[in-house]
Amino acid sequence: MRNSRLWMTSRPALLSAVVTLALTSASVAAADDAPGPFAVTAVAGATAQSLRVGALFSADRADGLAGGHFCTASVVHSPRRDLIVTAAHCVDGDGDLVFAPGYRDGRAPYGVWKVDRRYLPDGWAKGQDEDSDIAFASVGELDGKRIEDVVGGNRFVAGVATGATAVTVVGYPASREVPISCTNRPRPHSRTQQRIHCPEFTGGTSGSPWINGDRQVVGVLGGHERGGSTPDVSYSVVLGAEAAELYRDAAGGP
Repeated sequence: MRNSRLWMTSRPALLSAVVTLALTSASVAAADDAPGPFAVTAVAGATAQSLRVGALFSADRADGLAGGHFCTASVVHSPRRDLIVTAAHCVDGDGDLVFAPGYRDGRAPYGVWKVDRRYLPDGWAKGQDEDSDIAFASVGELDGKRIEDVVGGNRFVAGVATGATAVTVVGYPASREVPISCTNRPRPHSRTQQRIHCPEFTGGTSGSPWINGDRQVVGVLGGHERGGSTPDVSYSVVLGAEAAELYRDAAGGP
């Protein structure tokens, strides 16, 4: 489980230092796929793309963020420009939450945004079905601005074939105060689940977006075993009709 809350114990909670892996252990991406090498995890650079990814915190940590994040989320485009996507198991509790895009080293350079409303699919809400482990949430305005106007948003796209292109996964291990990233090509795990080999994605990385070269979110770390039971293989629900309907509800709701 990639959620790092203390009662989630099947996923290793601590992340060893991310080191540069020998390139001999990874294949190099083709030029038309994504920048290589594949399956190498490193600290994510502070770019226009990575700042759309952020960390989730309990609201009582809003004034002291360092060491308090438990999941990852990212901004996706919506008509109201206020939407984030994450794993359902990250936001299915009752406590108030806040989101800090571009979070690094205890600081929220783009603000701390209060989660207003959460959207979970019926499959998760009624039975915590791992094939429904995806959720959206709207965040309130901050200083009169909406979050997408501040950091932008990637497009959420359902129906993309697993492995059609390489993707980059960006997430926040609970034991680190900076995001990590890894690029690789997803593979089918089952008809409803996809997997990716990326080292060192441990507790806290649930909800990490899988972003393709067209800046589309085509997966969200979660699903099988709530994201995975080992640090080197991660999962996502295959984004199909249920995910598309959930996005429409979240993007077009009141």
